[in-house]
Amino acid sequence: MAVSLKGKSFLAISDFSREELEEILAQGEKLKLEHLAGKDEPLLRGKSIGVIFEKPSTRTRISFAVGIFQLGAQALVLNSSNMQLKRGETVADTARVLSRYLHAVVARVYAHKTLEELRDYGSIPVINALSDYTHPCQIMGDLLTIREKKNKLEGLKIAYLGDGNNVCHSLMFGGTKFGMHVAVATPEGYEPDKKVIELSEKFAKESGGSLLITHDPFEAVKDADVVYTDVWASMGEEAEHDKRVKVMQPYQLNDKLIAHSKKDSIVMHCLPAHRGEEITDSVIDGPHSVVWDQAENRLHIQKAILSLLV
Repeated sequence: MAVSLKGKSFLAISDFSREELEEILAQGEKLKLEHLAGKDEPLLRGKSIGVIFEKPSTRTRISFAVGIFQLGAQALVLNSSNMQLKRGETVADTARVLSRYLHAVVARVYAHKTLEELRDYGSIPVINALSDYTHPCQIMGDLLTIREKKNKLEGLKIAYLGDGNNVCHSLMFGGTKFGMHVAVATPEGYEPDKKVIELSEKFAKESGGSLLITHDPFEAVKDADVVYTDVWASMGEEAEHDKRVKVMQPYQLNDKLIAHSKKDSIVMHCLPAHRGEEITDSVIDGPHSVVWDQAENRLHIQKAILSLLV
């Protein structure tokens, strides 16, 4: 290994150097090739990984459980409602106890602070499977997908349309770390977090990339190599759904908008998709879409993260 990540937690892409992130991508590529060849190595044989969910999950739950199994470890998939957390045990106390039983914790939580407490009060790696602030495993898998399709990351333009949410934050971090030109188009009032913008601008200066925040979806998509979207109402925002659909309608990924990107552009969506809202059937099922390859690569990159950190 070029760098050692053993014992580190993976809460946000911004916490890692480009060299460290390159190591994760390289490991993901390696493990994917081995898996396709039927040669999964039990790199975590005898290990036990706790997987905690405060929020519903399809891809994350399945991909982590399968990946942990393929690495030769045991996955203990836990629902927070069935843990003592639900009955008032502090996150700090839970972290201390889990550290005596497990080799790592993967957690999907409402508040990013919960992940930080699990990391700070425990003694084992904590991996962010989604928080209100970031979704780093998703974007690392996406970067793996982009590199597979485009043979590089640096210099590519990636456009994100919709809500400046956790996926958007991680995409900004990941894109600017790797010297990509990141364009984010949101309605007024739905922009990314200011701290995330500041950090991403710093990363862009260091890498030779750039960051554009705009309210014009056509400006963002113009000549883009990659076009990305996510649901307009994230988990916990369902009450705002109807309002968000009206405000974000101009940001829908449809054939008219995609026509302004490069002819060989790829379309990405982290799923689940609300077809007919943020993306049309013709786009998600069309020739530009790499959505299903993107979903598969969550498995491979998460195995890479686990194998390097645990």
